[in-house]
Amino acid sequence: MLTMKDVVRDGHPALRKKSTEVTIPLSAEDKELLEEMLTFVKNSQDEELAETYDLRSGVGIAAPQLGVNKRLVAIHFEDDNEKLYSYKLVNPKIISHSVEKAYLPSGEGCLSVDEDIDGYVPRYARITVKAFTPDGEEIKLRLRGLPSVVFQHEIDHLNGVMFYDHINKENPFAIPDGASPIE
Repeated sequence: MLTMKDVVRDGHPALRKKSTEVTIPLSAEDKELLEEMLTFVKNSQDEELAETYDLRSGVGIAAPQLGVNKRLVAIHFEDDNEKLYSYKLVNPKIISHSVEKAYLPSGEGCLSVDEDIDGYVPRYARITVKAFTPDGEEIKLRLRGLPSVVFQHEIDHLNGVMFYDHINKENPFAIPDGASPIE
């Protein structure tokens, strides 16, 4: 079972390296890693398990956060409409995005970043992601609002980008041009 001790922290070289594409069909090892990643995210949202194993709550995790530079992501959360987003993604890629930007008024956090980093993180308001399931099936997801932010955050990890790289250094709470808050 993955725990916070398996999550590499800010400053670890794997977090700044571009990850390599994974060969499909997935190896048994990569399938197992993805399964463990999704289980970790689910466990982190279970109050009892989180307390027992000292897990910080998260909605997603990317393989580089475990020190593995492969293009693998696990996401699990419900949006405000109680729609469940639960995915194990292989080689996810943003294939299109809106011009319009959006941001979370509360900012973003990360399992690999122990301190709070204040500021607005501009993201695309809408994105289309193409990826593969662990079984090699191609999927296409059209996302907006919070799901769009979550997927962009995790895909950034695959490219060696941290959420705070997007924050305006001079004025962290400057509203990005033309951006709308995601309530």
